[in-house]
Amino acid sequence: MSCCNCNKSDLSLIKDVLDKYASVDGSLITILQHAQDIYGYLPTDVLYHIAEKIGSTPAKVMGVATFYSQFRLQPVGKYLIMLCQGTACHVNGSERIEKAIKEELGISDGETTVDGLFTLKNVACLGCCSLSPVMMINDETYGRLTPDKAKEILRNLKAKED
Repeated sequence: MSCCNCNKSDLSLIKDVLDKYASVDGSLITILQHAQDIYGYLPTDVLYHIAEKIGSTPAKVMGVATFYSQFRLQPVGKYLIMLCQGTACHVNGSERIEKAIKEELGISDGETTVDGLFTLKNVACLGCCSLSPVMMINDETYGRLTPDKAKEILRNLKAKED
């Protein structure tokens, strides 16, 4: 089983994970989590390779990868912006924060900036309701946002890269 001319990932990077988990029943999610940690997302050729190594079908592996929102099938920017759209954040103005991010970066939900620095992802809840509206950028949480504060955070990250 091969992935229709899309073999471009270094499959040796996932060898240790597959050696450890391939024969363990119910380990597909764990394998996918490790693969995403290794590659930054789940490339198609890696999904095919996982299917082959665990004795499954590519359709089943892809089905799991697309069902759970934690998995990404496309590369993301260096800074993954997860903007909370939960009830508390919505009531407290998350749509204004999203508009500010769109204005500042020129991207919409699910898109990555041309320079590959930022990806915007709307999420259902970050569990920080007392800080609403809130966003996480990688592992950092930013709360009590205003449109200007959100833009300032993004500008500071951009300046750090220049």
